Amino acid sequence: MQNKLKIINDPVYGFIKIPHEILFDVIEHPYFQRLRRISQTGLLNLIFPGATHTRFHHALGAMHLMFTALETLKLKGVEISKEEEKAAMLAILLHDIGHGPFSHALENMLMDQWHHEKLSLLLMEKINIEFNGELETAMQMFQGKYHRKFFNQLISSQLDVDRLDYLKRDSFYTGVTEGNVNTQRIISMMNVSDDELVIDAKGIYSIENYLTARMFMYWQVYYHKTAALAEFLLVKILDRAKWLVSQGKVLPASEHLSYFLYKNEFQTASDEDLERFTELDDNDIISAMKEWQYSEDPILAYLCRSVIRRKLPKTIISAEPFSHEMIKEKTEQANLRLHTTDGHLLVDQISRSLLPYSTEHQPIYLLGKNGAKTLLHEYQGQLLSSSITESSTRYILSFPGESGT
Repeated sequence: MQNKLKIINDPVYGFIKIPHEILFDVIEHPYFQRLRRISQTGLLNLIFPGATHTRFHHALGAMHLMFTALETLKLKGVEISKEEEKAAMLAILLHDIGHGPFSHALENMLMDQWHHEKLSLLLMEKINIEFNGELETAMQMFQGKYHRKFFNQLISSQLDVDRLDYLKRDSFYTGVTEGNVNTQRIISMMNVSDDELVIDAKGIYSIENYLTARMFMYWQVYYHKTAALAEFLLVKILDRAKWLVSQGKVLPASEHLSYFLYKNEFQTASDEDLERFTELDDNDIISAMKEWQYSEDPILAYLCRSVIRRKLPKTIISAEPFSHEMIKEKTEQANLRLHTTDGHLLVDQISRSLLPYSTEHQPIYLLGKNGAKTLLHEYQGQLLSSSITESSTRYILSFPGESGT
């Protein structure tokens, strides 16, 4: 009989345990193995060369943090059954199972607004059938419907194990140390009060540090002007490819990518849609871009060359939107440089907004020694709440450079 209670060596946390056999079986499933071929951070390695880690790494890391969090809560006297532990670990393990190629960038392009969380649930339902209903509780937790609220919050809230893992992991692989949060300290401060996830008040500075680390990671890494541009280019490439196909042009692509380029009706995801989706990964998109850089369509060719050869358009960043005059001037320059009349298709204004901490959406509560709960931003000892509770926006203008790139 096969030993399924394995130990995995993770570069971020060291050894990770798989304490339940069903977790091993789910990891072995083809839907989960596909995550090895889905980048965690899209094209971020064009800016941070080390950022080549995958959704597979992240899902295992989040599962490990869930296990650690539940162990901590049990030590503090919170009753957690073996079934609940198993369900919570399954839910977080599968939370990204519906991610498409290059993660967030393409999920709306392939299947009209089919958000990865919706796809994750559909795929969990299929796996649940294969496992004779063993994922029922995990699916309740994933949807935020489990009767004990803290389980739902560990999976999705402003302080969930998903965020804790991706901040630490992305910081590790990009080399951006500002995001290196102390996950062990934060998890050791977790507690439960009235079935809700709270933080022991003495952990306030760890939480504020985590929220500011997240803010720095967004502006320095995820919303870096070149990173935002690269993600935007992927969307434009697929958009252009779908439009060309609709005009009768034939584009070389893998069988499963072609299926999504030609299909336009996705009111409900059919079994075939889902099966083909689970066959898609980053390799389909990369090989398509390698072919399309030689396309007869100058726009598609230019966009694909930009990514494949890393000859990216120029960018300017601003705290204010760019004027129509500026955009018009860059468009005219693009027309001249590329000998085209489609310059408007190559000049874009992209915006990125961030609210580091929302006081409205699932706010974080601190638990005092007397058992009283206080909202983080109302706690007397907090230092940073004024700077992390305000939204800010940056605008990026992208346009072809001097040499037409």
